[in-house]
Amino acid sequence: MVVEYETHGHVAVITLNRPEARNAVNGDVASGVEAVLDRYEADDSLWVAILTAKGTVFCAGADLKEVSKTGGRGLMTKRGGFAGLANRQRTKPLICAINGAAVAGGCEILLACDMAIAVEGAVFGLPETKRSLVAGAGGVFRLPRAVGKSVAMEMILTGDPIDAERAYGLGLINKVVAKDDLMTEAMALADRIVANAPLAVQASRDIAERAFTEDDETLWQASKDAMRKVFKSEDFKEGPRAFIEKRAPVWKAR
Repeated sequence: MVVEYETHGHVAVITLNRPEARNAVNGDVASGVEAVLDRYEADDSLWVAILTAKGTVFCAGADLKEVSKTGGRGLMTKRGGFAGLANRQRTKPLICAINGAAVAGGCEILLACDMAIAVEGAVFGLPETKRSLVAGAGGVFRLPRAVGKSVAMEMILTGDPIDAERAYGLGLINKVVAKDDLMTEAMALADRIVANAPLAVQASRDIAERAFTEDDETLWQASKDAMRKVFKSEDFKEGPRAFIEKRAPVWKAR
């Protein structure tokens, strides 16, 4: 399978499995990613997902062989857009565990995730202008939000990549780790999130995701609505109870 899926407690792990093609996105990858995201979103016992890849390259972008055959239509899904992810409306956190270069569409996959950990030696870039193309899967507007206008303009207009250390310094990724530690560190981050109340995490993620696209008045109202919804949950009662009883809370996501 070109997209593998497994679960570990409350954590789902999604793995791109086309290392021989540098994990380039074709139709099978796009439909596979969309299908496993559907499973993740529908399963109330899963609270965080990690997206990673096999081999030494995270994703080199679109599969140009398929682009030449279909004009790129096969790389899109109806719900998720490019790679089944770029346009996807999600409710749960998605961590990107980057095992190597994330360029072109691979960088846009990263930008569609919520957090990222990368190995030493990984590089990130949008080289589309070098080939008279436009990064059409969100890169040209998500990258400025992630790293600021000046650096994003440099990356987009020159097409030149940046390394993992610079990406970390700019806030594009959360941490740089040794190759052998990638999944251990990604799982540790997932476990830190899983320790928190899942409904509160989802509500908070939703508002934070909208911070760059909606005005303060809308976000104030969204925050109030989220608080009211969380207050009605069983987990809202469990938090103070666990504190009083001096134990770890047992969340139920309801």
